[in-house]
Order: sequence, then structure tokens, then C-alpha cells
Amino acid sequence: MDDLKISKKKPSYPISEKLHGYLSEYNRNFELPIFYDDLLRFQGAITVFDKDDEDTLWLRVYYNDYERDEIDLSLKRVYSNLVSDGNEKIFQYLNVDCIDFCTFGNSQPFRIKVRNVLNDNYTYFYVKKADASRIYGLELEHMLSPYNLNFLVYKDTLIEEHIAGIPGDVFIKDMLPECTSAEKAQIAKEFVKFNERCMIRLLGDMRSYNYVVIPTHDFDHVVYRVRAIDFDQQSYEGKLNIYRPQFFKENYTMVQLVKEKISKDSIDQYKIEERSIIAKRLISYQKRIGKLINCMIKDNLSTPENVEQLSNSIYDYTLDMHIKHSKGMGEILKFALDFVKRNYEDVNLKKLL
Repeated sequence: MDDLKISKKKPSYPISEKLHGYLSEYNRNFELPIFYDDLLRFQGAITVFDKDDEDTLWLRVYYNDYERDEIDLSLKRVYSNLVSDGNEKIFQYLNVDCIDFCTFGNSQPFRIKVRNVLNDNYTYFYVKKADASRIYGLELEHMLSPYNLNFLVYKDTLIEEHIAGIPGDVFIKDMLPECTSAEKAQIAKEFVKFNERCMIRLLGDMRSYNYVVIPTHDFDHVVYRVRAIDFDQQSYEGKLNIYRPQFFKENYTMVQLVKEKISKDSIDQYKIEERSIIAKRLISYQKRIGKLINCMIKDNLSTPENVEQLSNSIYDYTLDMHIKHSKGMGEILKFALDFVKRNYEDVNLKKLL
């Protein structure tokens, strides 16, 4: 494992007018009835413990009675617009059970638990301070991963739908040891593909608590998927290995699993499969990704030192002079994705000749 050092506090980058225009075009921009700063006006909080009485690093916050009714109504409106058509008729069936605040990490989100009083089903969504890096990370995940993402932005507030799954660190500690040999092999395969996907689209800091493992029953067996849940470190750090989950000590168990269960030839094959899938998505979303990358190119998303370090590292990997001379993180990502797409098209062209 590398001794990877993540920036202790990545600066928050504002959402540019051009990016706001992109978000409006693709129905991500929506006039919200409440802002992140409104939720900061809580009067007190208590620590939230898990089932084993361990501190979860979340605080359950409470507000003055005269503010709580207004906050609850606003959060119901947010929920309705996030998951439905904004119809207020459903409000009578909704209850905001709790509002939790996390002091850990860059985004310091609020987690909102909304319950349907008719059947006791509940779901979560998050209210965060909007940051351009995070927005780009969410959009790239939506288009380049197997998973769709639902979120809304208004000025400096971001609303994110909850991503269900078992936190990677919990899964590795409590559930992986109980998996069968066949299941472990399948999990190892998924980690290889996840590792490749993060590197290609420059999503950093995928330590085990920043992704989830999702088990799905399929006929007579369980299929496992690995999915990112934290997008703060999109295209910021300068060290290439920060975009490769395999180099974090928190993922050591997963890396050992890959070594035990998968041959080098199979690893190479899974990497090719993931690059091909991403290339196909790039072609399918060509116009939309092009507009997003153009916004990134115009934005300042990192330091000059990080840009230079990362462009040199990826040049050593691809030998693409465009990447070496990139002036910002947007250009680095553009040329890196172009490289993946071009290789895929070249292979398919050779098949036709």
C-alpha cells in the first residue's frame, strides 16, 4: 500500500454561471424552498449511536418549535420534487422523522429521514453545501457508471438522494468473512472494475467508507456491486494513485482478495471490459458529456501544482502529449476520456478490416 496523503481540507469551488446553465438545461437546477444555511440554525444536538453503542459521528439536531414546522414543510417540498413531480397532496402522508448533521468530512451534510406514515416505509436524502467538484463528480458518475443519480441544485445548496448499500468498511469487517468462495471471487472482480472506473474518470479518495457494497439476489445466488457514495474528491488531487482505490490501506483486504481469487490475465480482461463499457457510455452521452467537460475546462478546480503533477503522471501512463500540456483538471479529464474512447474505436475498427 502507498502512503497516500489526501488534502486535509479541499477548498470548496463555487458553481460557475456556465455550470449553472448546464444544470438548468438538464433539469438539475431547481428553486428550493430551503437552503443549507437555514438548517445550521439548530438550537441543540445529541450524539447518534449505532446498534453497538458506538459514536456514528452524526448529531441529531433540533430546532425551536416555531421554526421546526416551517423547516419540516420545506423539507417535504424538497423531497417531493426530488423523487416525484412536486405534488403537495403527498405531504399529508409524510413525516420528517429526524434531521442529522455530520461534522466529519468536507461536505458536513444534513441527513433527512422522511417516513410515509401509511406504511412506515422511510427514505433519506442529504442537504449539502454545493461545491463545483462535487457537482462534476455526481454528473460523471451518473453518465459513466452503471448507476443513475438523482440530485438538485439551487444557488449554494445541493440536495442528494440517498445511495443504499452496505458501507465498504462495514462489509469488509463483518460480512466478507462469511461469503462463499464463489462470492468472494465475484466481489474481487467487482473491485477490479470499480478501481478501473475510478481511475479513468478521476474520482479520488475511495477509501472503504466512501463506497458501498450492494448485494442483489439473482436466482440461486447473490451478486455484489461496488458503488461510490462520496464525490468530493473529483479531479482535485495531483497524485494519480489517489484515484485508484487499490492503493489505500483501508482497501488492503479487497486487494488481497483480488490476488487470491483472480489471475493476472483475468484482471487485465476485467479492466478492458470496464474501459469498453465507459467508452460506450461516452459515445451514448457524447453531447451531454461534451457540455459538462467544457464547463470543467472553464473552471478552476485544483492547484497548478496538482494539475502539473497529475498531467505528468497520466502522460507516463498514456504517452498522450495533449494530456502532458493540459492547463487544468478539465482538460486532463477531457483528453483522458478521449484516449479511452479512441482506443475502443480503434479496436473495433480493426475488427472490421
